[in-house]
Amino acid sequence: MESYRKQLLALQKEILASELGAREGAQPVELDQSRVGRLSRMEAMQAQAVALESRRRRQLKSQQIKIALQKIDAGTFGLCSRCDEEIDKRRLDFDPATPMCISCAQSMEK
Repeated sequence: MESYRKQLLALQKEILASELGAREGAQPVELDQSRVGRLSRMEAMQAQAVALESRRRRQLKSQQIKIALQKIDAGTFGLCSRCDEEIDKRRLDFDPATPMCISCAQSMEK
């Protein structure tokens, strides 16, 4: 469990650093046509949309990490949040913040 805790804390730190570096890309787009051309504005708006989606994904991952750390403290780490079966160790090794076993994750995608 301690190795998973270390991995999760390292991921949490990495996400925080990434969030701090990405704030500039999510700034509102300047609409002044005299300063910025139409294509440049479109590119800026697309970059802003990408930055906002990346932020949403970082927030989701951060929440998953927080829950996984809480599960470690509660002694329920490694159990699927949907069916309460054990999550395969290989899946946890790949992503210790994963909340579901592979069966439940696949059924959620359908």
